[in-house]
Amino acid sequence: MASREFHRALRSIRAWARQARHDDDSLDLAGLRDATDGGFMDMPGDIEVSKTQLGSRAGEWLMAPSSDADARILYLHGGGYLAGGLASHRPLICELARQTGCSCLQVDYRLAPEHPFPAAVEDAIVAYQSIFAAGPRGQGRARAVFVIGDSAGGGLALSTLIAAKQRQLPRATAAVTMSAYTDCALTGASIQSRAHADPVIGVKMLPEAVAMYLAGSDPKHPLASPLYADPTGLPPLLMQVGDAEILRDDTTRFGAHARAHGVDVTVEVWPEMTHNWHLFLGIFPEAQAAVERISSFVRKFM
Repeated sequence: MASREFHRALRSIRAWARQARHDDDSLDLAGLRDATDGGFMDMPGDIEVSKTQLGSRAGEWLMAPSSDADARILYLHGGGYLAGGLASHRPLICELARQTGCSCLQVDYRLAPEHPFPAAVEDAIVAYQSIFAAGPRGQGRARAVFVIGDSAGGGLALSTLIAAKQRQLPRATAAVTMSAYTDCALTGASIQSRAHADPVIGVKMLPEAVAMYLAGSDPKHPLASPLYADPTGLPPLLMQVGDAEILRDDTTRFGAHARAHGVDVTVEVWPEMTHNWHLFLGIFPEAQAAVERISSFVRKFM
């Protein structure tokens, strides 16, 4: 049973999510960016921020006082491939840095519709290659590398792992997804069965967002929709998703698909949780509990 704090917070979440929709429930891109880009919470004061360049894109390292420069997380933010940036997910990444003891790198990957698929994947691969070779203190091989992403960033994390395998790049130590997009063909049954329960993503918004991202590309391209890729050889995965979100089946089906191909995958379906509840740290305890679970998973491999 979700906490009373969670149910009270739902009112605020619904109000926030409405900024991304027009009155007819269609996608409001400017509203989505306005609601997302500035971030969801205040930046903690004890975090060291170090700017870097990842190919043509800006990036930054986020380190807590306890962060190990050689244990590294590549974090790929959500936002439907349309919104978000270096500011939007900092508080969540800071909490991961604090709890895991890792140094966290994020990249300001290119967004659609200005830069449609595969621009985001290309930028993520550049960051992926960089994190193995250099850390927040400069050149130096990583002892452990984790790839973590939420929502579209969760799908991008899986696409990055698949692209890395295709290009015979080093394998990440492990990976985590939160409320991941894995199917741009939008075939999951939960899109309809959870439509009444999801306060964040509207059913009408999804095909509009996908069309902007793909710009005519095949929705079942394995780097756009990891559900249709061969996941053989991927690193251990933890995949978290809420039971009250229309993308629930994007996670459960990918998890089953990966497990059938020999991947060590743990799928957690959190009762009553909405899309990307992790972002609301400090608002309700289920967000903190989920991040603690992720951090425990990461620490097992360090």
